[in-house]
Amino acid sequence: MSAMDHVQVRPVTAVAWTSNSNTCPKDFTLINITEDGANANFTRSFGMKSGYYICYSKATSEGMVVSDIQLISDKDAIPHGYTFIAEHLEPKATVSKKKRVCVRVVPEGSVDTAVLDIKLTAKSKMMLQHYTYVGDVHGYVLWCRKGHFTSATPKAKPRRKSLNVRRLSLDGPSAPQPLKPSNHLPGPQGKFSTRRHSLHVTDTVDKPADSSIQVITALEGVPFSLHPKFDTKPKNTNPQLTSQLNNIRIKSLQDIENEYSYTFAVEEYAAKKTKPVVSTPSAGQ
Repeated sequence: MSAMDHVQVRPVTAVAWTSNSNTCPKDFTLINITEDGANANFTRSFGMKSGYYICYSKATSEGMVVSDIQLISDKDAIPHGYTFIAEHLEPKATVSKKKRVCVRVVPEGSVDTAVLDIKLTAKSKMMLQHYTYVGDVHGYVLWCRKGHFTSATPKAKPRRKSLNVRRLSLDGPSAPQPLKPSNHLPGPQGKFSTRRHSLHVTDTVDKPADSSIQVITALEGVPFSLHPKFDTKPKNTNPQLTSQLNNIRIKSLQDIENEYSYTFAVEEYAAKKTKPVVSTPSAGQ
C-alpha cells in the first residue's frame, strides 16, 4: 500500500461528460489539461472547434461512491452493475460512442476502497505513479487512483440529552406518581370484582419503573363479570331432584354381569329332550 493510500481523501461520487465550464454541473471538477500539458478537449474531428471534457465530483451523493471505472467499445455489452456516465452537453454537441466510459456506483458502506482521483495523459508512454491504467479513449489515456477513503457523508454530532429526555429514560427509577383527577373516567365505585382487582395488581407489577407516564385503556372502570353461560353454580335447583341425583349409584361392570347373569339352562334342557314319534295311519285302515 502506498503512502498516498494512507492520506484520508474523499472518494469520487460521479463522473460525466460536459461541453465546457458553463455546462459543467455544480460541485464537478472539469479536467481541461492533461498531466503532460496538452489540451484535454475531446473533439469529434479536426475541423470542429467545440468538443467535450470529462469531469468528476466528490460531493455527497446520498452515500454512493464510484468503486471502479472501465472503458468498453460500442460492440461490447456493458458489464453487470455498471452504468454509462452522464452527459451534460450543449444542444448540438454529442459524444463519440466508439469508446464509452462506464462506472460502478455502490453504497459507501459496501466497499473498503473506491476511486479517489481521475487524470488524463496525451502520451500513452507516460506512466502515472500510484494510478491504474483504465484505457485509451479518443487519443487520450484515462487513469484512476483507488484506495481507502473517508466517509463522504458527514456524520451528525452527538447531542446532549435534554431534561425531558432524561426523565423518560429507564436508567434510573423514579417514584410513581398518581393519576391526575382529570384522567379518571366515570364509573361505578366499589363494584369491582376480585378478578378485576387481581388484574389491576398484575398491571401495576408489569409497569416500568418510570411511572410518570400513565396509560389508560378502554376497559378502565368497566367491572369484570362472568358470562352466565359459563357459570357453574346451580341456580333455582329443585331440592328433591338434587337428593335423587345424589342417591344414584353408578354400577360397575361386575355388578351389571351379576345382576343380569343368565345360564340358559332351560333352553339347554329343552334341546336335549327326545321328540315324540307320531305314527301315521295306513292307507287301508
